[in-house]
Amino acid sequence: MIVRLALRSLAVRPIRTAVLACGFGLGIAVMAALLGVGEVILEQARAPELQGGGDVLVTGAFGAVENAPFVLSSVRALAPAASPARESTVYLLNHGEAIPVAARGGVPSLEKAVGDGEVKDVAVWADAASDARWTHVDPGAVLRALDRFHAPPDVPEFAASWAEWLYFNGRTPDGRTRFYLTFIVGPRVSPGIRSAGVHLQLDRDGKPSNYIASGQVDERTVLEGAPDLEIAGNRVRLDGQRYELTLRMKGISGRLSLDPAPGRSLPPAVLRGARGWVSGYVVPVLSGELAGSLTSGSDVIEFAGADGYHDHNWGFWRDVRWQWGQVSGGGLSFIYGRVFPPADVAAADRIPGFLGVLDDHGLIGVATNVTIVEQRGDQPIPQSIEVTARGSAVDLRLSFETDRIVRRPVSITGGDADFLQLGGTYRVQGRAGGRTIDISARGAAETFQQR
Repeated sequence: MIVRLALRSLAVRPIRTAVLACGFGLGIAVMAALLGVGEVILEQARAPELQGGGDVLVTGAFGAVENAPFVLSSVRALAPAASPARESTVYLLNHGEAIPVAARGGVPSLEKAVGDGEVKDVAVWADAASDARWTHVDPGAVLRALDRFHAPPDVPEFAASWAEWLYFNGRTPDGRTRFYLTFIVGPRVSPGIRSAGVHLQLDRDGKPSNYIASGQVDERTVLEGAPDLEIAGNRVRLDGQRYELTLRMKGISGRLSLDPAPGRSLPPAVLRGARGWVSGYVVPVLSGELAGSLTSGSDVIEFAGADGYHDHNWGFWRDVRWQWGQVSGGGLSFIYGRVFPPADVAAADRIPGFLGVLDDHGLIGVATNVTIVEQRGDQPIPQSIEVTARGSAVDLRLSFETDRIVRRPVSITGGDADFLQLGGTYRVQGRAGGRTIDISARGAAETFQQR
């Protein structure tokens, strides 16, 4: 019956019937081709040589993370293989004509480890000696790169307030004594020469003592050698992953060392404002083990087995304030902070606070939706601090109760406010990285008090 109708239709309207038949045939052919292409794509997607061959873009809360060795050392704690690559344009010169060619460079052994099918069978493509820094990332070299010093930008308006410093703090195992130590390099005092100083605050049973040394340093030596520094006979040395501190100041001397806990580093964060204003911050050692002692008169203060911390700041500091705090406990480290720049270079409400949570493998959560509320009551100094942080992997509340306070002026910020270093106890509650957290531990905080 169907064949008879088709023949009659062809006899009555031959052209229309032929076109309709061709259309149906073309549609069926296209569908068959698409199904075939789809099957090939699925087979290729399942191919073992393509597994793990994706690209990863790593960014931080304040922009790109530019320290590639740091990124590799962090990623390799989570993945069996990772390969850095760089794309650029090279030019082929042919009889005076420049032909642009898109080029991609990588490390041969790492490209093969992630299953790059384009090179996995190319035996002659092998690592060069210089590739070793990528295949075996040296943790000490990562620390040194994080802790490098920066050349002051050519911004005359702010030049007099440029400063960069290495900061350390720690406490004795019984918690009765805490130290705050700063090696600071200030602005240029003459071509190639920078002002510098060392400041140690020692808090013993709530009674603060201050020790100061000042001098000048050669700028080129600082930029090429830091974090190795020597200021007025006081030294910082990074030996592998160990920071060695030697102090020789009037009234106190001694040697300390700080060994970082694995994975407890935060990458650099840089804030930029109008007219070239900049402020930077990095935490090479969020938590580590102290050793050594300090001698003051007949007192010998032992720090062996206690917790220590080290961060690094640089930038223009006139009219700048900040809030900051850190605590470690329960196998985790927490750090939070917020910078308040001068009103004429950046709107404070557009610069977020941050909170980071780290374990032995590195960062497990970060938030920039952070509020830091100081409870002062009728007192000029904070009696407590409440920090709340929320992000994709963080929902935390940190409650800090102050029991120790060290107050001092800070000339680099303009001198209209006192700098407060606080000691006390944190209660940390909430969730981070899929973990439920409820710990109490001693920690530190910083803020300012207007005069």
